[in-house]
Amino acid sequence: MTTEFPAKNNGVKAGSRTIPLPSRCYHPGMKLRNLIALVALLAPGFATAETFRCGKWIINDETTLPELTQKCGPPTSRASRVEDVRARNAYTGGMEKIGETVIETWIYDRGTGASPMVVTIVDGRIKKIERQN
Repeated sequence: MTTEFPAKNNGVKAGSRTIPLPSRCYHPGMKLRNLIALVALLAPGFATAETFRCGKWIINDETTLPELTQKCGPPTSRASRVEDVRARNAYTGGMEKIGETVIETWIYDRGTGASPMVVTIVDGRIKKIERQN
């Protein structure tokens, strides 16, 4: 008794006939799903953080606060607030305070012809740089 294994997929047996299976899926929904997956994989590479120039220096979200004040000087204006950090309690389902976070907003006025830059600092690290409208 020998068992033969086909070299390729010849289809599905349905009674006395064989229904061929397509080698690729041509359903429009699958094409859309593949396109969405491709965009999701490439999207983080397209996201760029805002930067601005202070003299000969480029400031971005990886700049430390000592570097920022050394390169740009003190900000034109500065605001600070403390917000509670809350998390859901697994036992009661309610929200409870688990800590505090300090959020600072520094504004650098770059002179005439240039938009002021707003630097948002969370817990001592630059989180966002944006142009003020």
